Amino acid sequence: MRAVTLESVPSAPAVTEVDTPRPAAGELLVKVAAAALNGIDLATAAGYTQAFMEHRFPLVLGQDFAGTVEELGEGVEGFAVGDAVFGVVLKPYLGAGSLAQYVTVAAGHGVARIPAGVKAGDAGALGVAGATAQTSLDAVALSEGETLLISGASGGVGSLAVQLAAARGAKVIATARPGAQTDFVTGLTGADVHVVDFTGDLEGQVRGIAPDGVDAVLHLAGDGARLASLLRPGGQLASATGLTQDDAKGHDVTVHTIMSNPDAKTLTSLAGQVASGALRVPVTATYPLERATEAFAAFGAGTPGKIAVSCS
Repeated sequence: MRAVTLESVPSAPAVTEVDTPRPAAGELLVKVAAAALNGIDLATAAGYTQAFMEHRFPLVLGQDFAGTVEELGEGVEGFAVGDAVFGVVLKPYLGAGSLAQYVTVAAGHGVARIPAGVKAGDAGALGVAGATAQTSLDAVALSEGETLLISGASGGVGSLAVQLAAARGAKVIATARPGAQTDFVTGLTGADVHVVDFTGDLEGQVRGIAPDGVDAVLHLAGDGARLASLLRPGGQLASATGLTQDDAKGHDVTVHTIMSNPDAKTLTSLAGQVASGALRVPVTATYPLERATEAFAAFGAGTPGKIAVSCS
C-alpha cells in the first residue's frame, strides 16, 4: 500500500510503498478514506517523540482516520465488514499510523461509527482535535456565563474548542493573528467571540474584556505562565502542551495537564454534534495522499483549522 513514512528521525516524510497491515486479534483493518495531520506528526518527523515512545520503521505517520472496515481480527464483535468508522490510532508505539491506504486499529477503543450525514473528510479530521478540545473544556469545568481564554484558537483543537465553548454559553476570548486568522476564528460560530492579537499587548486586551481576570484558559499555544497570570484567583487552566502546576507557581490557579481520551463515547458525541450541524469540523485544506508532503508544509506554515489527506 501507499503510505506517508519516515525511514529514520529526524527526517522529512515521504510517500512510499509498504506492506499492507493485517488485523491482529481484537483489531479492525480499515480501508482509509481520509486522515488528518496533527502536531505529533510534525514532532515525530522532527525527532521529538523518540525519547518517550517506541518507533518502528518504516514509520507510518498519522493518528486521525475515517474509512470502511475491510476485515475483522479474531474475536471482534460489534463491527461488520463494510461499516463506516472513524477515530484515532492508539497503539503503544509509533509506526502503524493512518496516513496510508489501510490501517489497523483496536476495535475496543478509539473507534466509532460515522453517523449518517457526516462526510468522511470531516470524520477523518475530528478525533484527536475534538477529543482534546472536549477533554480540556471538561477539565476546567466551564459553566454558562463564564469567561474562557483560548490561546491557539486558529488551530485544529482551538477552532473546535471555540465552537464547543460557545455552545456551553461561555464568553469566549480567542487569540489569533490579525487578518486571515482572525477572520477564520470569527467565522467559526454565530456567537460573539472576542478575538485578541497575541502578537500585541495580550494582557491589556484581555484585561479590557475581563478586568478581574478570566475564569478559565485553554493553553494550546503560547507562554503558559503568562496565560496563567490572566486568570482570576482560583481560575482553571487546561494545557494540551505539557504545562504543569509547577509552571504556574506564584499564581492562585489550578493547572490541568491534558491527555485526551478519544473513547467511543466521546467520538460518538462529537460526531453526533457534527451530524446535527451544532459543530463544524474546520477542514481548510485537503491534499491527496500522493501530495501529503505538501500538507506537511502547509501545517508547518500555520494554515488555520484542520489539514486533511484523502487516502482513497
